[in-house]
Amino acid sequence: MIDVDVAVLGAGPGGYPAAIRAAQLGKSVAVIEAGPLGGTCLNVGCIPTKAWVQSAHAMKDAHGTFSQLGVSVSEPTLDFSQVQANKQQIVDRMVGGVAGLLKANGVTVVEGRGTFTDANTITVDSGEVVRFKHAVIATGSRPARPPIDGIDHDRCVDSTGLLAVEEAPARLVVLGGGVIGVEFASVFNHFGSEVTIVEMLDHLVPTEDEEAIKELERAFKKQGIAMHLGATATAVTESGDDIVLSFTDAKGQEQQVAGDLILVATGRRANVEDLGLEAAGVTAERTRIPTDETRRTNVGHIYAVGDVAGYWQLAHTAFLEGEVAAENIAGNHKVVHGPVPRCIYTDPEVAGVGLTEAQAREKYGTDNIRVGKFPFSAIARAAMFADRTGFVKTIHETSLNELLGVVVVGNSATEIINAGVVALASEARIDTVGDSIAAHPTLAEAFKEAALMGLDRPLHWPPSKPKK
Repeated sequence: MIDVDVAVLGAGPGGYPAAIRAAQLGKSVAVIEAGPLGGTCLNVGCIPTKAWVQSAHAMKDAHGTFSQLGVSVSEPTLDFSQVQANKQQIVDRMVGGVAGLLKANGVTVVEGRGTFTDANTITVDSGEVVRFKHAVIATGSRPARPPIDGIDHDRCVDSTGLLAVEEAPARLVVLGGGVIGVEFASVFNHFGSEVTIVEMLDHLVPTEDEEAIKELERAFKKQGIAMHLGATATAVTESGDDIVLSFTDAKGQEQQVAGDLILVATGRRANVEDLGLEAAGVTAERTRIPTDETRRTNVGHIYAVGDVAGYWQLAHTAFLEGEVAAENIAGNHKVVHGPVPRCIYTDPEVAGVGLTEAQAREKYGTDNIRVGKFPFSAIARAAMFADRTGFVKTIHETSLNELLGVVVVGNSATEIINAGVVALASEARIDTVGDSIAAHPTLAEAFKEAALMGLDRPLHWPPSKPKK
């Protein structure tokens, strides 16, 4: 029997920060985890996929960028076994780091699958019993599969299965044009695979800024990625050596695309089943455990954070939610708030924070919204990187000049967006951004330049012609 102040069920990006922060606040803590520490993000999500992204960018650079920069190399080839070895080395290092942090903070780690047996007890399948005063549920999510005939074929893999392949497929069919689908499509395109995306909606990643996604779609088309948008998948069949996805296209025509693998990237589902929530009295829905802004469930001493809480499916929001839950357990009233960055690790990268242009116009009215957009083609540092694709866009309202949103498409977009996060979190005005001193030459100075465009004060772009 282990008696603790706080039991954390799950050691992913929501769970381990909750455990660490609770321990820092003087609580005794135990973490129960059935798999490797770090959860989906560290083991089969953010970290390994972005390790692949770097390998993909290296292939792109070797094929074209190096020669433009005056560096001659022999014809590059992909050593996929080394790609996998590098990915695993990074994962192992990060998982080991989490283990070290938990140990350094005095957190007890209990290996095994935990289930609530009452509102103050978790029983682990290893035989251990954990008694607690407070609990944090951080059981994450798993890939979801749509009800399509034949989708359970062993050559239809989810993101976890794709990360485990021993060689890059010659032909990859991606079912789903959301964040996961487009990231893998971009990676395998640079790995040399023939990639086809089949997406039910009319655009890739339809929740993102429309202008940014159009830029991404143009880039994908230029790179040779085939896209069937507005298409409904109907069946998966095997034909000789091919795995075939049948679908109805946007014009209502029946089509098929053959590949060596099909990536099923049609969303994720919260892990709310088989946790013993009924025994604990915790209310759960099919897709989430409802919580308040402190991430407290209907049972006052039990919290739920991360994907299982159902607000976002992002590691960085889970980090914050875990910390907030721990603070409230310790008696410090805090709520989850603040602008959330949205990052897509494609080529080009796409990132946003705050409102999209369409959302801003809907909320404030078109006449009250101004947009500033500055292309990387006019940024010297972008030319030095031999990649002038994309832009930075600022969105602000005109009564108080409040910055409402930032969108970045292009090289290092997922890094540049952090400046937008800080600006929005501090409720910055657009002129604060425009009057700031941006380091030169950098990619990030496009943020300042976009703000100046929104203020009709462009320095490095011709002024717009006056309206008649």
